[in-house]
Amino acid sequence: MNRFVLNETSYHGAGAVAAIADEAKRRGFKKAFVCSDPDLIKFRVTDKVLNVLEGQGLPYEVYSDIKPNPTIENVQTGVAAFKKSGADYIVAIGGGSSMDTAKAIGIIIANPEHEDVRSLEGAVQTKHPSVPIIAVPTTAGTAAEVTINYVITDVEKNRKFVCVDPHDIPVVAVVDPEMMSTMPKGLTAATGMDALTHAIEGYITKGAWELSDMFHLKAIEIISRSLRGAVAGTAEGREGMALGQYVAGMGFSNVGLGIVHSMAHPLGALYDTPHGVANAIILPTVMEYNAPATGEKYREIARAMGVKGVDDMTQEQYRAAAVDAVRQLSHDVGIPADLKGIVKEEDIDFLAQSAMDDACRPGNPKDPTKADIAALYRSLL
Repeated sequence: MNRFVLNETSYHGAGAVAAIADEAKRRGFKKAFVCSDPDLIKFRVTDKVLNVLEGQGLPYEVYSDIKPNPTIENVQTGVAAFKKSGADYIVAIGGGSSMDTAKAIGIIIANPEHEDVRSLEGAVQTKHPSVPIIAVPTTAGTAAEVTINYVITDVEKNRKFVCVDPHDIPVVAVVDPEMMSTMPKGLTAATGMDALTHAIEGYITKGAWELSDMFHLKAIEIISRSLRGAVAGTAEGREGMALGQYVAGMGFSNVGLGIVHSMAHPLGALYDTPHGVANAIILPTVMEYNAPATGEKYREIARAMGVKGVDDMTQEQYRAAAVDAVRQLSHDVGIPADLKGIVKEEDIDFLAQSAMDDACRPGNPKDPTKADIAALYRSLL
């Protein structure tokens, strides 16, 4: 049996944020707890949503104690702030960090037995759905607005842990490319490559099936044709990425990922490496490692990325073509080619063990050993 979990409602397109007030009123919500990171508040991106709430006379309180890799402390502070606020729903504005924090807060408010946060790691069967969340992404990459996953950093143990829970999915997603218009080129590139990683890993993961394949192949196609334009700042590129990353999220949230993500997570925890950058650097190398376990799927990846003549290629050729297309896209949008200057040799054993322990690792199409993962890290130095 396969299960698919999606938002109750999603809105797409320029100006979609106007629907937030309508949804809040229709659902009888009284006060919003707005989760948004300090930079978005500083640069007045959050105001685009706050103006909608104010324009309709909807009260709110802002919580912004959120780090790029949100910590247990960020979540616990947010839980305390939510309790004091008198709010009855959450509006999460931002990238994965804001949304992951919001999800954890919402789950703990509804399931206080998990207030330690650590007990939420993995596929935990919580008893009650999260406080209702309206998610408004400001980056085109994480797809946190449509996933049942969130990631929290345990600072004491220098690790990230993945939480997988159908109860945490936002009830409403508002995917408005105008909310993403201020993303700098570097962030656009990194989050875009994160979205491509979601689509490719979701397509080849052990849990993949026909329904998820449909989403992932379309996402690869949209992202491949849109990311360069998005980084260049074109409206068409940004609109494409807003859609492509959401479509990827519809798929991978329901079937899982692989060791690109399990290797990227400890880099964020130990070195604070941006998640999308880590994924982009690791992806082509892991694709080469996984190729023998992917059947004919790399031919379809290459085709979706615009490679011509794939039907006339041998298996070896179309697998190489798919990897080359990913490397070229990553290069074109300015992502570093390796982990030099990021990973320290003395940390590789810890990183490899963390990757083995990560919740994304079991979904990888090829079962890795700790030695395999250590070798993959070293190959990128």
